[in-house]
Amino acid sequence: MHIVDVSESYSPHGGGVRTYVHAKLRAAAARGHEITVIAPGTRDDEQIVSGGRILTLRSPRSPFDARYGLFAASAPVHSVVTALRPDVVEGSSPWFGGHIAATVPSDVPRVLVFHTDPVAVWGQTMLSPRLGFASVDRLCAPAWHLLRTMSSRFDATVVSGLWLAKRLLAHGFRRPTVVPFGVDKARFAAAPRDEELRRRWLANCGVHDDAALVAVVGRLDPEKRIGSLIEAFASARRQRPMGMVIFGRGALRGWYARLAARVPGVHLAGYVDGPDEMARSLASCDALLHGGAAETYGMAVAESICARVPVVVPDLGGANALFDPDCAERYAAGDANAAAAALLRLLARDPEAMRAACEVKATTIPSLEQHFARLFDTYARLDRMPRKVLPLRAVS
Repeated sequence: MHIVDVSESYSPHGGGVRTYVHAKLRAAAARGHEITVIAPGTRDDEQIVSGGRILTLRSPRSPFDARYGLFAASAPVHSVVTALRPDVVEGSSPWFGGHIAATVPSDVPRVLVFHTDPVAVWGQTMLSPRLGFASVDRLCAPAWHLLRTMSSRFDATVVSGLWLAKRLLAHGFRRPTVVPFGVDKARFAAAPRDEELRRRWLANCGVHDDAALVAVVGRLDPEKRIGSLIEAFASARRQRPMGMVIFGRGALRGWYARLAARVPGVHLAGYVDGPDEMARSLASCDALLHGGAAETYGMAVAESICARVPVVVPDLGGANALFDPDCAERYAAGDANAAAAALLRLLARDPEAMRAACEVKATTIPSLEQHFARLFDTYARLDRMPRKVLPLRAVS
């Protein structure tokens, strides 16, 4: 198959989406498929990679993060897609890029990959502390209408798990199709616990090497709730010695750096070069503290479990879908005091028992290879299926 991915969320300087796209390109090459990614860029360009190519079209920069762009018009993208003669058109954005993919003048199957839940990312992040998550969902009914209308123009909406399919069905989506997402299991499972590396990270935090080392992994953007995690850590560290290292970069780095400067024991590590180094750093921590309640898939949580590191997660979103009481603690999303209590509970438990439980839980997490095999099989099935009889229920 030739899959054309209209990906408004892709950036060569991005995080999770960039990692996912390049893994998908490698998986396509291994299976004899070809993928062309069309993304907004700072200039018109073409990059040939294993498994296909990445085309960037000169586009305006996002007002929220200059690393990303926004398509300005449908016609130029439609022209490129039509010339490529795809077998499947994939939309990877719930914004204008998704509309562009949905309206390509072609009779080939179209698939929306629901990487981002904009109501959760924006509405719930900004408003839920005052109104509550359910109230925000109701308040965002116009946004749900727009998303539902966009989804109806696709032959399927791919979601990471049954929990997300149920969420979309509750808001009137017609064809959520479950394709469980995965991570680079082999890399994180093979990462050793490095005591010397652990001591170095604790030294960067300014604490003694007998303290607990807590990791935070994620973009420094509002929906990751890093500020709430710093507040939770500030409370928890009064009860026992610990350091917190924050891995990631993003638009709010300056703001979080000022917050961290007021809390002893917090170190902003930025972006760690190389996936092996990141895996070793994560595997050398004692816990992952996670704040994102708007994620469609908790990638950092899954990677942590595969690295045998227990997790503290909010009770909503993709992170919550990975919760296992044998190797995790859970707290009310956005509640810093509850997060602090959950972190202290986790650190008080038997670490070896939790590491063993992580190994068991990891067997339920798909690898990237398994995810892409199922994704491409789903696309092939859609390509063969008469579009008028596509199922209207959640497909698992």
